[in-house]
Amino acid sequence: MDISTGLGLIAGAVVVATLMLMGGDLRMFFSDHAVIIIFGGSFAATLIRFPLSSIFHGAPLGAKFAFSLRRMTQRELVDEIAGLAEIARKQGPIGLEKVEIEDPFLAKGIRFVADGYDADFIRVNLERDRDNFLTHLDEGQKIYRAIGDCAPAFGMVGTLVGMVQMFATMTDPSKLGPYMATALLATLYGAVVANLICLPIADKLHLKLIDEEINRTLIIDGILMIRESKSPTLVREMLIAYLPEKHRQEESEPVPA
Repeated sequence: MDISTGLGLIAGAVVVATLMLMGGDLRMFFSDHAVIIIFGGSFAATLIRFPLSSIFHGAPLGAKFAFSLRRMTQRELVDEIAGLAEIARKQGPIGLEKVEIEDPFLAKGIRFVADGYDADFIRVNLERDRDNFLTHLDEGQKIYRAIGDCAPAFGMVGTLVGMVQMFATMTDPSKLGPYMATALLATLYGAVVANLICLPIADKLHLKLIDEEINRTLIIDGILMIRESKSPTLVREMLIAYLPEKHRQEESEPVPA
């Protein structure tokens, strides 16, 4: 689980709730009108922007990956692929069938090698799998960013509606307070939904999309080199290029005797 996402949401909620409690009761910050305009309006605008298929695929996948971490880092992938290359060199592709692999994408590629598929088939299949996954993850990022863009705008709509209602009832002072509160709460809800939830999640998904693209491309290159019976040393040297600069230097440092 990606602890930082959960901690960030909890910390943000605590900060907002603390400020509310310092000035009174939490119940005064609830408005059904504001809830309707923010969530209903943002949902309606998202339906207009995206097809239903994209929403059903992208939104759940985005929510899942915003709170999850990849099982293996790039450095661990390089080490494991180099180890698999060593097994394939000593035992042949058949020896790869007995190896348990944690990463599903890597396991799929190794299964192709063990089954004897040619390199072109492996490349096309894995690249298609990678591209489809990244497309759905990118859809999730765009959906959360769209909601983050819509929420403050609908908060302003709610504020304007509340202001109109307030000015329309100037003759009844008892209604001025509730309408003014509704107007301000709509803006508050929109700002919180956008800046605490949707936009941060969209940014995190964008970073994870880039990271996942690098990882899966690394895996594809490693699988193809194993298929071509490259030496484990060459496989490792070629894949080190995918690592961050700091890890490249660590990998290139000689091991002390």
